[in-house]
Amino acid sequence: MGYLHYSNAATFEFEDGLLTHLRTVILSKLNVQESLIFTWTDEDSQHSIWLHPSMPLHFEFGSASTPKLDPAVLDELIALSNSPGGLRISIAPGA
Repeated sequence: MGYLHYSNAATFEFEDGLLTHLRTVILSKLNVQESLIFTWTDEDSQHSIWLHPSMPLHFEFGSASTPKLDPAVLDELIALSNSPGGLRISIAPGA
């Protein structure tokens, strides 16, 4: 398991493989000075955070090795990140 540390104020836990895909998509948007909303649901609730190039982010992974990226997953997440609703994922229980 890894963590997304957001704005030095909050920490969110994600599976390393998912976090690797999220890092790729989020940093590609922020790198071109684009902001986005990131929303995810888990078994308990829905969360949304506003991501802006000036906001500090830190990605922390539970493993030293980088999981492989799945091009189909990246394409889906990139399409979502460019949509009016922003980047959205649903995390299955136990994932």
